[in-house]
Amino acid sequence: MLCISWRRSAAAIRSVSVSRLLSCVGSEDDTIFALSSGQGRCGVAVVRVSGPASELAVRSLTRGLPAPRVARLRSIAHPRTRELLDRGLVLWFPGPGSFTGEDSAEFHIHGGPAVISGVLQALGSVPGLRPAEAGEFTRRAFSAGKLDLTEVEGLGDLIHAETEAQRRQALRQMAGDLGRIYQDWRVRLKRCLAHVEAFIDFSEDELIEDGILHDVDTAVRELLTDMENHLSDQRRGERLRSGVQVVIAGSTNAGKSSLLNMLTQRPAAIVSPTAGTTRDVVEVRLDLGGYPVLLSDTAGLRVSTDAVEQEGVRRARLRVEEADLCLVVVDLTLLPSDPQLLPVFLSEHLKSILERSSLEPDCILERSFLEQDYILVLNKSDLISAEHRRSIQASLGRSADAPPACFLSCHTGDGLEDLLTSLQHTLKTLCGDPLMGSPSLTQTRHRTLLQKSVEALHQFHQFRDLDLVLAAEGLRLALSSLGRITGRVGPEEILDTIFRDFCIGK
Repeated sequence: MLCISWRRSAAAIRSVSVSRLLSCVGSEDDTIFALSSGQGRCGVAVVRVSGPASELAVRSLTRGLPAPRVARLRSIAHPRTRELLDRGLVLWFPGPGSFTGEDSAEFHIHGGPAVISGVLQALGSVPGLRPAEAGEFTRRAFSAGKLDLTEVEGLGDLIHAETEAQRRQALRQMAGDLGRIYQDWRVRLKRCLAHVEAFIDFSEDELIEDGILHDVDTAVRELLTDMENHLSDQRRGERLRSGVQVVIAGSTNAGKSSLLNMLTQRPAAIVSPTAGTTRDVVEVRLDLGGYPVLLSDTAGLRVSTDAVEQEGVRRARLRVEEADLCLVVVDLTLLPSDPQLLPVFLSEHLKSILERSSLEPDCILERSFLEQDYILVLNKSDLISAEHRRSIQASLGRSADAPPACFLSCHTGDGLEDLLTSLQHTLKTLCGDPLMGSPSLTQTRHRTLLQKSVEALHQFHQFRDLDLVLAAEGLRLALSSLGRITGRVGPEEILDTIFRDFCIGK
């Protein structure tokens, strides 16, 4: 049963603890250390220390403490044997002015394996120090309020970024652009919930201004619009983070494997004049114009009695189904000789390629051919005359129903530049520019929690005139879902809003 008093309703809000969001290992009173730079031989390696015994660690290895945030060249020795291990830079970051919010230090040493091993062993001999677990420095930064969960995820994405566009998106998220949007929504939602709770508990005492619920209705509608617009981003940020699924599809011997080899600039797939050479899916990761792509070459789509080829065709159709973008390759030499028949032929051919898997033979992929979800590649342009090519271009240009197409010769490379330009333009449309406009969703976790928040706000409208307590529960659920995105939620924040806005008891 739902409670209507403020104290009891506030108790219904669950505070999301750090320990439940992130599985911390060990105690936060421990002092941790680890190699923070890459493994292997390098010019300089960075060993990081964080925790209450950081000062002891620095003094034990260097017999002194440098000024805060000033790099000093020091002799680094084992604290027990006093054997010299290296000479390097030592930096001291007293808390809370550090990445983790704790006392921290860094040893910038030479990157030889023996030097790194010696320094790590020396730190392990200092009382109160232990090796850090994976991601533990960042966990402590989150615990100290230095980062919210979206910024933590942005930091992880930055570390794993492989392309320029991924780097830009990760930097923007790590800087807090995405978190600030969610924080703004939380502030607005807290105010709405505080006003509704106050109306439930104190309206009979005439301490609440007239029209307060009307203001809440307006604010909730605006929040719903903002959230739904944010969700309707066509998964641009998620595509950019994980990579765009690009599938090369078409009939047998159309030149699909040749196109894969041309784009990857290596013999990634076997090319043969024998039809049906490709039986399985061949995948290659590429960086195309700064956008990450998972490029897949698939089996030629045709009816076959060969069991292995049938399985290859089935897998090919599944990949087409899941693709963000299809490169549909067509053999120019097989086009009808009558130019007037070209638009209809190509449209029917596209439907045969982009149809659903054999499990649903009568179901066509629910995408408009006007959308940029495929590129038609007319291959083997070197095998037709220039006059024939001009007639094809003229026919396609005259027909409003003709799909956009790129002429290409995988044999000579003619047309590759135009194809790459079209491909990069489409990738930019699918992923967006990470530096322009509002930041996009980057995690499935964000999308799931935002959808739950939207559903909860719809619950508020559903029960608004029937039961205000149930309507308030919708606001609480929405606020909880938003808080789980950033990792910040607590009932005391709503209490603060009530006292600030209404000065109850004055």
